[in-house]
Amino acid sequence: MNNSNLGSLEIRNYKPLGEVVFEYLRESILNGTLKPGERLMEIALAEQLGVSRTPVREAIRKLEKESFVEMIPRKGAYVADLTAKDIIDVLEIRILLEGFASALAAQRMSEEELVELRDTMEAFNNAVEQGDRQGMIDLDNTFHDKIFESTKNNKLIEIVKDLHDQFQRFRLTYFTEFDNYPEIQRWHQKIYDAIRSNDAETAKEAAQQHVQVIMDLVMNWKEKRNE
Repeated sequence: MNNSNLGSLEIRNYKPLGEVVFEYLRESILNGTLKPGERLMEIALAEQLGVSRTPVREAIRKLEKESFVEMIPRKGAYVADLTAKDIIDVLEIRILLEGFASALAAQRMSEEELVELRDTMEAFNNAVEQGDRQGMIDLDNTFHDKIFESTKNNKLIEIVKDLHDQFQRFRLTYFTEFDNYPEIQRWHQKIYDAIRSNDAETAKEAAQQHVQVIMDLVMNWKEKRNE
């Protein structure tokens, strides 16, 4: 399979070539350019990226270690699929972090940050109206990131950054498999309203219920897939 959607590779002299290829392929998986189940062929990738097979091979091995790629005996390397169990594991973490962050945001978010959060929410709503799936994924990520950033809790922000890839892969799968966008809009509004009102308890509850609704959908999806 020729991964024809891949763009050009930007070579940075201060990084090993294998690391540059790894970061590029990882980002291509996270943004959906390389899709779950897509085969990664060393020769084709090397030609497309303008590098030798060695850094591509190194990158694929590292992607496998980080569970982005699955090696199938006698078949080769494939972009790993995110199972319902994987998504639920992510959501179990998110339900705690989102609730805690939203409660802190209700107490600590500045007026300027509140305006930015509102603008992001409205941009997400516009993306829904336009059917812009990638826009929805990006803006949903921005909406929640702004809440975490407004907590001013550096340790919490570090934890979220460490989990960013898992969260982003979840979003990509979720916005592909489900279309309950009006429900997401309603919960975003409830979270925003609670933060704007400095109501920490309501903000926490709204954020947790938002994740719980998503988790219930995924559980039903899991049963249908017999996972």
